[in-house]
Amino acid sequence: MASRRFTPLLAALPLVLLSPLLAAQDLIADMSAGPPTGRYAFASSTPRSLPDLLKGPGQGEPAQPVGHWFLPAGTERGPAVILIHGSGGLYDAMLDFWPRQFNAAGIAVLAVDSFGPRGVKSTAEDQSQVPFAADTADAFAALKLVASHPRVDPARIAILGFSRGGITTWRTAVERIAAAQKLPDNLRFAAHVPMYSGGCVGAFRLMVKPGVFTTKAPMLWVHGDADDYTTIGACRDYADRIGKAGTPVEFVALEGAMHKFDQDDTRRLNVRGAQRTLETCPLELDIDTLATYDRNTGQRVSGEALQALTRQSCSAIGAHVQGDRAARDKAAQAILAFFRKTLGSR
Repeated sequence: MASRRFTPLLAALPLVLLSPLLAAQDLIADMSAGPPTGRYAFASSTPRSLPDLLKGPGQGEPAQPVGHWFLPAGTERGPAVILIHGSGGLYDAMLDFWPRQFNAAGIAVLAVDSFGPRGVKSTAEDQSQVPFAADTADAFAALKLVASHPRVDPARIAILGFSRGGITTWRTAVERIAAAQKLPDNLRFAAHVPMYSGGCVGAFRLMVKPGVFTTKAPMLWVHGDADDYTTIGACRDYADRIGKAGTPVEFVALEGAMHKFDQDDTRRLNVRGAQRTLETCPLELDIDTLATYDRNTGQRVSGEALQALTRQSCSAIGAHVQGDRAARDKAAQAILAFFRKTLGSR
């Protein structure tokens, strides 16, 4: 993969150290000029919350996430996939394993770094460092960017997110969120792949009912059954509910695989300070009213009652991660098969 790895460009340097000309070259507004494989900064914003995200693009402080762009060989127009990292930020497989798999299938790849340009390395122990809504804003900004490349068919762009990035992946399938972004020509993601996703329980989980999630773009959920960070049971239940509401959903369970099974490091690592949500947490959010409910009782909860329920039934600390190359290969096979059906890749 050495020939496909990126050489860091000047976009990695603070813009104040660059001449105006160099800064303009590093920050691109679109890809209509057909830029080749490389590292490119693009404009986004940092909405502080879901309500801010729903107000439309440009909420919060401006941001310049960086996309690592991998073009497959050839000259033909084809599909693309946008990769969204988790709480640990950009990592090895996003710049090597996954681009190799997808490029070989004729799929262009943009691996988005949302944390580095915002001065954050990891949010595993403090998720408030970067708002979750900012990840989603970056994903839609990346979609608009990639759709402008002459080698990409705008109707065949997928999103694949890992852990925290999985929340972004299924959030981009929410009709109200997507519509609020006011993308040109009704641009939308063609397929969604949450991998060992977060948000399947707790306050991030959206109440599933007809019309909340798109019924046009299929979903593929991929999860290890030994995951103790984001447990498989909660995501299987959530995916099942989304499917019953009308979205085409597939679910792949990987036997023995733990969280972040696709990383290169095969050691079992204890992330002692990792914030996680218990599978028993009953909270969910109504996207229409932005009110939080206890799905066990159907009662609305807020204020002190919400804080107490979060402390007692939802919050926990500590989890494990471990790379598993056999599981990673199985996941890649399943995703590539899914993309052949949904994106028309080879």
